[in-house]
Amino acid sequence: MDIFLLILGFLLTLLGIAGSFLPVLPGPITGWVGLLLLHLTKAVPMDYTFLGITLAVSVIIWILDYIIPSLGTKKYGGTKYGAVGTTLGMIVGFLIPIPLGFIIGAFAGAFLGELIHDKNDYQKAWKGAVGSFLGFLASTTLKFIISLIFTGLFVYKSIDYWNLFV
Repeated sequence: MDIFLLILGFLLTLLGIAGSFLPVLPGPITGWVGLLLLHLTKAVPMDYTFLGITLAVSVIIWILDYIIPSLGTKKYGGTKYGAVGTTLGMIVGFLIPIPLGFIIGAFAGAFLGELIHDKNDYQKAWKGAVGSFLGFLASTTLKFIISLIFTGLFVYKSIDYWNLFV
């Protein structure tokens, strides 16, 4: 059972990294569940302080994920259309098999969203798209870094207690 929890936990931390880019998955929270599964094994002792701190970080990042993009959008004069366009463009960008398609899609979606809001003002749409895109990049980068840290912590603790698994 411990090996099953170890493998499932590791897969969840990897899924947490993917969730940093996919809007459907809460990346750091998924990675935290992987850490929880590691601590539910008999080999790794339960560390409530560690799990509490990492859970708090996950929840804070999850909340910031909704705040940061809107701040970027507002700072550059964008609208909700640009923010929604960023998300939709990123999803479409994942489906297009080009390198960094989700980044190109996110920016194009933000620009098109702003153009839908104000059809005649390309300069304003461009500025709003830049703000929306920068907010998206900041939020995604933050989630990615935390998810990588969670995966690193998982690997570190797994190696540290490896002799108890086998």
